[in-house]
Amino acid sequence: MDINHAIIRRMEEICQEKNINICETALNGGKSPSAIYDLIKGRTKCSKVSTIKAFCLGAGITLSEFFNRDYFNDFED
Repeated sequence: MDINHAIIRRMEEICQEKNINICETALNGGKSPSAIYDLIKGRTKCSKVSTIKAFCLGAGITLSEFFNRDYFNDFED
């Protein structure tokens, strides 16, 4: 798994856990949903920390909580 797949996986997990969708989370975090959808669709190969931070804000979690998964330590470049 590469870093982008790990980020997408984590976003999907959080949305499922909190019963929210990507669009709602992005908007609540002050970011356009297209920034996250571009990552999910593979149009963006390198996610910005500001996009992940906005997602976290919209989901009501911290960056530490977002990255608190073992698979972030095991990804391949």
